[in-house]
Amino acid sequence: MWQRFRRAMRSMFGWMISAAEDPEMILEQNIRDLNDQVPKMNESIAMVKANVTLLEKENQKYKNDSVDLTSKVKAALQASREDIATTYATQLQTLRGAMLRNEQQLSAARQAYDKAMQVKQAFMREKDRKTNEAMQALRDARRAKWQSKVADAMESFQVAGIDATHDEMLHKIEETTAVNEARMDMALSNVDTQGMKIEEEAEKIRAGELLKQFKQEMGLEGPSETGGGDKTIGKKIGVQ
Repeated sequence: MWQRFRRAMRSMFGWMISAAEDPEMILEQNIRDLNDQVPKMNESIAMVKANVTLLEKENQKYKNDSVDLTSKVKAALQASREDIATTYATQLQTLRGAMLRNEQQLSAARQAYDKAMQVKQAFMREKDRKTNEAMQALRDARRAKWQSKVADAMESFQVAGIDATHDEMLHKIEETTAVNEARMDMALSNVDTQGMKIEEEAEKIRAGELLKQFKQEMGLEGPSETGGGDKTIGKKIGVQ
């Protein structure tokens, strides 16, 4: 029972943690953490470098003191003061021992500094690599969000926008146009176009006869041969 309760609690808290995790925020925080480590690393390396510098100064002082004591020993020997020469020689011997220890410490400090610089270079390369990866992932995430918004907008546009009624309106206009064209055809078919043409021709004939009459009255045209022929035929019939 206890194991089941622990699994249930772990699953519940695990789900809450997973829901609360934002990959973008975590990557941004990782970049900040990596950048924050650089000053701390520089501070540590500066301390190592300072130790090297201090040991180098001590080593130089030991060398200067060694030269000075050596000259004093030689001067005492030249003055036949072996007692003084012995004192300076003792100091010189002690100094050389200290200088030897100092050189060993200086060598170790220089190695530690070189190692620290190598570690820093490796860290900086790794930091740059992870930063570039994180920045690329963040750009991809932002682009994906933008694409998601565009997709949502297009989906809503297709559902509730112009696309939803575009085809329907086109179809309605086509139906209306077809109905009006059919009504026009029916209306034209009910009109007596043949009678209208005959009437139009009759109007032309009447206008021509009226025009001919005016020409005859004005002497611009003689009587028609048809009319004259009828009169002659009538006279001939009467004579017979």
